[in-house]
Amino acid sequence: MVITPNTASEVIYPESDGQPMADNTKQFRWIVTIKENLEILFATQPDVFIAGDLFWYPVAGNPNIKQAPDTLVAFGRPKGDRGSYKQWEEDNIPPQVVFEILSPGNKPKEMANKLLFYQRYGVEEYYIYDPDDNELTGFLRSEDWLQEITQIHGFISPRLGIRFELTPQTLEIYRSDGQKFLTPVEIEQLRIQEHQRAEKERQAKEVALQQLEQERQKYQDLMTRLQERGINPEEI
Repeated sequence: MVITPNTASEVIYPESDGQPMADNTKQFRWIVTIKENLEILFATQPDVFIAGDLFWYPVAGNPNIKQAPDTLVAFGRPKGDRGSYKQWEEDNIPPQVVFEILSPGNKPKEMANKLLFYQRYGVEEYYIYDPDDNELTGFLRSEDWLQEITQIHGFISPRLGIRFELTPQTLEIYRSDGQKFLTPVEIEQLRIQEHQRAEKERQAKEVALQQLEQERQKYQDLMTRLQERGINPEEI
């Protein structure tokens, strides 16, 4: 009996490991905030793919080599749904930027292995945020190595153009236009406020137009009365 080796197309690449996306609400909120704000930031650029908790397989034929960054950004790849990020199907472009949000369940060995993985497979920028201790660590590629960013406060991501600010309470992230990354709830609150402001402006404009119409009608009535009395307003 001849046994034919499996080809890459026959290999099964799982899309889930059965583990939860986040260990707690704080970690989940940060994952969603970073991922969704990056989606908004690059919404008009069709060749920037952003995903959260998506398996990235860098090597065809080996489903054991994988990571699922909390957020990944791949420049040069089209937007769209994917069950996983198979690099050989993506013009062999690795995600250039990845984020990890720490939780109490993350072990030092696990994080060290992630750093080695991202370093080996081509990540250019790697950011780790610990919301419990309010600590941000960043790594930037220098040739074949991911070097730790010595001054992360105020650092601007070369790829994303976003700025990181650490306050005594939390991490704040700003776009190049100065707008701050907001949670989905904060975004919705701003949307409601903007709607209310626009509605007030519309109502004020409507009142102004009504007043203008009333004044025009008064003027027209006055002209009519003068003409009825034989007075030519233009000769007054």
